[in-house]
Amino acid sequence: MRISATLRDCILNCIFRLALVALITSIPTPIWAQALPPNNAAPPPTAEQRTAHAFEGARANPLDLHAFLVRMPKGADLHNHLSGAVYAESWIRAGAEDHLCVDLNTLSFAKAPAATAANASQTACGERKIPAADVYRDERVYDAVIDAFSMRGFVPTTGVTGHDHFFDTFGRFSGTDRRHKGEFLDEVATRAASQNEQYLELMDTSDFSHTSSIAHAITWSDDFAQIRKDLLDHGLRDDIAVARGEYDRAEAVRRERERCGQKDASPACEIQIRFLYQVLRGFPKEQVFAQALLGFEVASADPRAVGINFVQPEDSYFSMTDYALQMRMVGFLHEQYPHVHISLHAGELAPGLVPPEGLCCHVRLAVEQARAERIGHGADIMYETQPYILMKEMAATHVMVEINLTSNDLILGMSGREHPFLEYRRAGVPVALSTDDEGVSRIDLTHEFVRAVTTYGLHYLDLKQMVRTSFEHSFLPGASIWNEPDVFTHGVTACATDALGSDKPSADCATFLKSSEKAQQQWELERRFRSFEDGF
Repeated sequence: MRISATLRDCILNCIFRLALVALITSIPTPIWAQALPPNNAAPPPTAEQRTAHAFEGARANPLDLHAFLVRMPKGADLHNHLSGAVYAESWIRAGAEDHLCVDLNTLSFAKAPAATAANASQTACGERKIPAADVYRDERVYDAVIDAFSMRGFVPTTGVTGHDHFFDTFGRFSGTDRRHKGEFLDEVATRAASQNEQYLELMDTSDFSHTSSIAHAITWSDDFAQIRKDLLDHGLRDDIAVARGEYDRAEAVRRERERCGQKDASPACEIQIRFLYQVLRGFPKEQVFAQALLGFEVASADPRAVGINFVQPEDSYFSMTDYALQMRMVGFLHEQYPHVHISLHAGELAPGLVPPEGLCCHVRLAVEQARAERIGHGADIMYETQPYILMKEMAATHVMVEINLTSNDLILGMSGREHPFLEYRRAGVPVALSTDDEGVSRIDLTHEFVRAVTTYGLHYLDLKQMVRTSFEHSFLPGASIWNEPDVFTHGVTACATDALGSDKPSADCATFLKSSEKAQQQWELERRFRSFEDGF
């Protein structure tokens, strides 16, 4: 049968169209042309993720990193000596106001002759000494005194190490009147407020001359209970009022300088300050025990003193010779005063500073005998006996380490990979950054954050964890806002349905917050994190 041309063309045209349709429908739709179902849409980044991304961009430039970190909430500085936190310029001013002299041979304060001290118009200080006020008249002397009072420009020389110069500064600027303590509190609080900190635990030693004289009057024995009784019977508790009086006067001066409670109050008023009673470990055992007892008594009587700490060089004669004895002292006193918190300088040592056997066990004794809740420095941990077992124990019992990077570098020569910071973190030991002696070191807490990031490659969430750790292990009274120790994911049951840091906590959560000063500060920290992260 013959097909007409018209019919044939129609059939071929239909076949072509069908083939074309089949070809087109077989080609997959490009990714850019596909419409994703609404429920598969990628969620927008959270404020925390945006902030972490901004942090990664800032870390490429130290100046950008500093600008980022100075604004970041930094919580609490838990290892901060008040006298060491004061900058040299402030010590010079205080010395001038007290009519002290400066010994040009030692570049240290000296008492003026009695006649000079009574008459500010007189300037005679003796040979090779000048009035502290005259330091301002000669730039070379001014610079030399600042260098002598701090680590500024220090270069080690034969016989003078960073360790020696650091600890010698305290003797050089000592001798000012205790009335300046309030001014120093204001200085430290103002610096903390400018960096978005909230809380300071300042180590400080009140006048214990009466306690010291009592200690020398009694006969020492290894019966701690009897020694305690003898000291109390001789009137040691009289010195509680001395410490409380110093706190009262210092806080009054600070409030006045910061105009707290007034419309133009300084932001520094928002900084909460508590004290750790410093015990000077570099003295004979009877004096160390007596001062430790006084520290426990003060912390039991005054809520502003939230705990005790042992200070002074850990490598000194008495510190090394009596270390185990001193840890037993603290353990005994802790049994008598179980509610007093304990943080101890332990392991602020390095190879060569003491014989190898001297590195065996300071952190371990502080943790196991003295029951320290926090360890200051802990720099020699990897040289102690069975360090990994010890760190596992510290992680399990939530013993925190106060990390002082700049101080450990200046004093011990420990930095970078020679510092155990990363070892502690790998072992799960809680850590937080602190300043130690920011005035002597010429630093602040932001500096320590920058140093940690640039040295160890930390990320934003690493820093956030350490900031939260600082409050988790503060000695503020009350329960933590977090449901599990050192796990910062879920709040306590009372606040389980709340967004932590919100302006209007639920009724149950509000009741809980009122019961705990620690939780209140942690809530404020979360509020500050929300505010900070919302800016990115």
